Amino acid sequence: MTDGDFAQIQQLAKLRTGIELGEHKKEMIYSRIVRRIRTLRLGDFHSYLEYLEANPEAELTNFINAITTNLTSFFRESHHFDYLKNQVVPELLARKKASGRVRIWSAGCSTGEEPYSIAMTIQGQLDRERWDCKILATDLDTNVLAHGKAGVYAQDRIGNMDPELVRRFFNEAGPSSRAVKESLKQLIRFNQLNLLGDWPMKGRFDVIFCRNVVIYFSKDTQRQLFDRFANIIEPEGYMFIGHSESLHGVTNRFESVGRTIYRKLA
Repeated sequence: MTDGDFAQIQQLAKLRTGIELGEHKKEMIYSRIVRRIRTLRLGDFHSYLEYLEANPEAELTNFINAITTNLTSFFRESHHFDYLKNQVVPELLARKKASGRVRIWSAGCSTGEEPYSIAMTIQGQLDRERWDCKILATDLDTNVLAHGKAGVYAQDRIGNMDPELVRRFFNEAGPSSRAVKESLKQLIRFNQLNLLGDWPMKGRFDVIFCRNVVIYFSKDTQRQLFDRFANIIEPEGYMFIGHSESLHGVTNRFESVGRTIYRKLA
């Protein structure tokens, strides 16, 4: 992969996804794109980029899937789920009692551990008979979305979870895997979405999780994105971001209420 090839990949990644690939990502991108080159039986990176340009409908999704990073786990950054359970849900129970409508968005949901963790957290508090609660889970990568929608995880992915949660929300799916129960899956809708593209959602959200996603975006892109989040979240709704992220200098439409937890100003 020449410097020119990598520069073209950087430009395409930013144009199509908003992701800024620094020089430190060069080896990772090489190892991921070279798999596509072998699969397509092409000679080199230049040939791959020509193929991508000539066949965007066939190859662009594979390109995006290759360059995105999908590190996640159940109840990652556990203080977020403690806050959701102890602070946010009781507020929603009081504030939304009349409508009974609760909407949560997991933006950048990866292989589904985050939205399922949200669902497990709220399941015991919001009576499904009385509350219309739905979780939207979106990601750019179609492969991870398929994994999340299937809801089947290797035993080592859930090994650190509370055994009671595993018992309540998972079935055995083989000698070394577990499957999320249908009752939990029904709370969640998985959809592909580019955060920098059009958003088809009509209603507002009470809670948005967008964690460890914007670290790949420029400050200008972050400002635009969080302004859009602020427009689609309910007044006094909650925004959860990643451990290495901050809204300082990005937006003044949220106030900090905890460690990487923000509330929209009314």
